[in-house]
Amino acid sequence: MNSKILFVLIYIAGVFVSAVAQILLKKSAGKTYESKIKEYLNPYVIISYAIFFGATFCTIYAYKEVPLSLGPILAASEYIFVAVLSRLVLKEHISLKKFIGLSVIVAGIIVYSL
Repeated sequence: MNSKILFVLIYIAGVFVSAVAQILLKKSAGKTYESKIKEYLNPYVIISYAIFFGATFCTIYAYKEVPLSLGPILAASEYIFVAVLSRLVLKEHISLKKFIGLSVIVAGIIVYSL
């Protein structure tokens, strides 16, 4: 496998786990807590920020081979991951506006890759 492709996959993996962390934070936000400290220091929040920390290192490492101009294009895929995970995990509805927005993102990624 080409090393550039491997680093792109590492970047996308970082973006995906960042989306997972966002879903965990959303699950945490939907609960009620007896104090502000427990609201911010519960397992969902702590794990989410640990995941964000790891995802940041994936991104930094991937930039060894991923061109800087490609980074924002790959990062835009996070919107797609979050929408799909929200639908699967949180049972949220994807509205027509969201679907059109996601379609524009996908079209942009495709246009850039051509």
